[in-house]
Amino acid sequence: MFTGIVEELGEVVGIDITGDAARIRIRGPLVTADAARGDSIAINGVCLTVTGSQDGEFSADVMGETLDRSSLGTLSTGAVVNLERPVRANGRLGGHIVQGHVDGTGVIVSRQAAGDHTGEWEQVRVSIPAELARYVVNKGSVAVDGISLTVSGLGNDARAAWFEVSLIPETLSRTTLGRNQPGDLVNIEVDLIAKYVERLLAGRIQ
Repeated sequence: MFTGIVEELGEVVGIDITGDAARIRIRGPLVTADAARGDSIAINGVCLTVTGSQDGEFSADVMGETLDRSSLGTLSTGAVVNLERPVRANGRLGGHIVQGHVDGTGVIVSRQAAGDHTGEWEQVRVSIPAELARYVVNKGSVAVDGISLTVSGLGNDARAAWFEVSLIPETLSRTTLGRNQPGDLVNIEVDLIAKYVERLLAGRIQ
């Protein structure tokens, strides 16, 4: 389990395609400091298993389905990614419960300065598939590329549903959302609790 608090910005240093799967190599000295084969590390919100680590780099295999359902299929050498190790049982839950199981992808629609802190805070709008929109609520939690964020606005336009998040300077400087531009694909994981509630209510209605 993860909490959506990014520990480090890593860099993709290699991608080897093997049929419909891939092995990626990522430089991340902090998260690899205690990484061993078989450990989990979230890359842009996708939980992957470490297949090897050495000299501040680690490798992980990505199945074809994961490549298709997440933004990992669009990565290239030199790309910057969010990295997070699983939370320890005695650790703090700084964000919210994040499984590392991406529900789908969204697209950055716009970003603009927000509030009285022009140039420091930003408001980012993300379009999402209709089937995920019902799990996103105002002031609720959502993971974008593995970053735990609070929803600050919701809406629909002619093309798709969208939500907005307000980003503080710390988030902008420490995560990929400080670099993303309109049109960029991002991984979305909705709140796990919302999915369980829906499932339970569906059972009662039946």
